[in-house]
Amino acid sequence: MITIKKPEEIEILKEGGRRLGIVLRKVSEIVKPGISTQELEDLARKLIEDGGDTASFLNYKPRGAKRPFPAAICVSINNEIVHGIPNERPRIIQEGDIVSLDLGITHKGIITDSAVSVGVGKMAPIDQKLIDHCREALALGIKAARGGNHIGDIGYAIESFARPLGYGLSEGLAGHGVGYKVHEDPFVPNEGEIGRGELLRPGMVLALEPMLTLGTDKIVLDKDGYTYKTADGTNAAHWEHSIVITEGEPIILTK
Repeated sequence: MITIKKPEEIEILKEGGRRLGIVLRKVSEIVKPGISTQELEDLARKLIEDGGDTASFLNYKPRGAKRPFPAAICVSINNEIVHGIPNERPRIIQEGDIVSLDLGITHKGIITDSAVSVGVGKMAPIDQKLIDHCREALALGIKAARGGNHIGDIGYAIESFARPLGYGLSEGLAGHGVGYKVHEDPFVPNEGEIGRGELLRPGMVLALEPMLTLGTDKIVLDKDGYTYKTADGTNAAHWEHSIVITEGEPIILTK
């Protein structure tokens, strides 16, 4: 069921999104060669707890999962698209890596969700373009997310930008509603047709998240049960914002 958030809940979401944006920025700022994924996890947990909030992903068990997610933040590197686990087999980040950080915060009982991709040190031009273009795809998806439009308009905006540039779109992975739960209706694909899908209504809260790859759309699930990777081993990037649908421009909660 698609939910409409009340004005007072949107105010909580705004504050939660602001806090999430700060945590994600601070974690991304320490991403450098030689740092471990465990250190990123430790900092994310500390910052969230210091703010009096909780990590939405920690111990969250999505539909179909065999176990709860064991970390506060997802850290996905290079050919890992989303949901990389930072603290079970910690890895050392290397020069030239693409590091995607995905984080959810629960503030006063309501959840926001955001992700960034960080280039580490000197980047291969093709990888830097991938990061930049994925961020641009998110901006275009947000621009299409206006009251009176449809879910398909968002997917079309992302797809029509990414496909001509040769990017894959991580088949089956998509955005979603957010707020009362980590994942709510509606499903928000990164492909679509104008005017198709659910009507966007003011008060809907969506997490938009294009996930672009340098190769195939096909994905594979790691044996850890959470980390999705590109089937052909090519690199991926991931950007995400939680937004509120309005009659005009959407409110970006997680800047």
